[in-house]
Amino acid sequence: MVYDDPGRTASAEVPATVPENVLDDPEQGEPGRDRLGVHVVWELVLLLALAALAYLLWRDDPDALRGAGLRRLLVDAVALGLLVLAAGLSLRTAAVNLAIGPVALAAALHFAEQGDRGVSAAVVPALVVAALGGLALAWAVVVLHVPGWAASLAAAAGVIVWIERRDLPVAVQADYDPRRNAYYLFAGLAGVVVLLGAFGAIRTVRRLVGRFRPVADPARRRGMAAALVTSAGLIASTVLAMLAGVLVAANAEGPVTPTSGLDWTVLAVGVSMFGGTSAYGRRGGIFGALLAVGLVVTYLAWADGAGAPTDRWAVGGTALAGGLLVTRLVETYGRPRTVPGEPVELPPVRDGAISSGWSMPPGGQERNWTPALPERTTDDTPPDPWEAPRWQSAPPRWDADER
Repeated sequence: MVYDDPGRTASAEVPATVPENVLDDPEQGEPGRDRLGVHVVWELVLLLALAALAYLLWRDDPDALRGAGLRRLLVDAVALGLLVLAAGLSLRTAAVNLAIGPVALAAALHFAEQGDRGVSAAVVPALVVAALGGLALAWAVVVLHVPGWAASLAAAAGVIVWIERRDLPVAVQADYDPRRNAYYLFAGLAGVVVLLGAFGAIRTVRRLVGRFRPVADPARRRGMAAALVTSAGLIASTVLAMLAGVLVAANAEGPVTPTSGLDWTVLAVGVSMFGGTSAYGRRGGIFGALLAVGLVVTYLAWADGAGAPTDRWAVGGTALAGGLLVTRLVETYGRPRTVPGEPVELPPVRDGAISSGWSMPPGGQERNWTPALPERTTDDTPPDPWEAPRWQSAPPRWDADER
């Protein structure tokens, strides 16, 4: 039998026969390398779906995939891709930032109002405010150790209050046209997304990025490394959302309408999860986010001419529902592989004794054990109690002489 320490989780039992698990920290989840096969299969499905939609768009509206139509489509993909990248970064750190949509819309309104002063004069102040806002959000999440969705939802409410000060749509005053650099912008986004995805597939980086993900009590602090990584993710996601808003305003065909911006949040988080990023954090693919962005942007361009739904709430809600199913697939088939029958290490001795908990050894194994009592020998055999009277000092009364 195996002694089990109730203070350790089941994931803390590290197989002793696998040398590569020696460096794993049992407090950070299952030991071993995450499996990427599920991401490869899902990304292949996304690629086939993107090819089918691109064919439909080419058949119905060929001009959308060439010349000015293609450049506009690429800028839309870059704007949505920045939002999806922001959502993905916060999701991977297990502290989703729900304020990215309102932040993007606020940045679009600010750029529409201040764009006539020049791109630098309009973008730099917004960049500073976004970085400071992300820092305040990170402080609330990692110092108070509260859920990222709750803290970012409060931040989103504050940004929406600022947006609601405008009652009428704001016309874009800037003369900056991102469509002139559409190919370079899209190539840069694609390179960043793929490199970050490949970098996040490295085992040690994957564990470090997802260190904020709870493995036992969600209210338990995860350490300094988790706090730093999560803070960086929240700050970066807020800044990326601001840049996405600038591109949305610059590429808009009409004025920017003040709304809550939460529809952008739903769309970005849904597309990120649909691309293979787990809602629990840590796990994600390499090309999935880019393929999902291309799929949604191509669908919106095709649906605009085909009369299909193009509302961001509808598309985002559908992507979010599909992303929940993808999360279940990723968490089921992406976790480290466990081999049944592997020997399990004994827990360390604490205070000179092993804990009183018990657990059965893995099936198919036999363990030698020492009985609690020593084996008896013939020399230790006690006499028959009926042959040696112990409670009498005199013969029985019926054997007395006077009877």
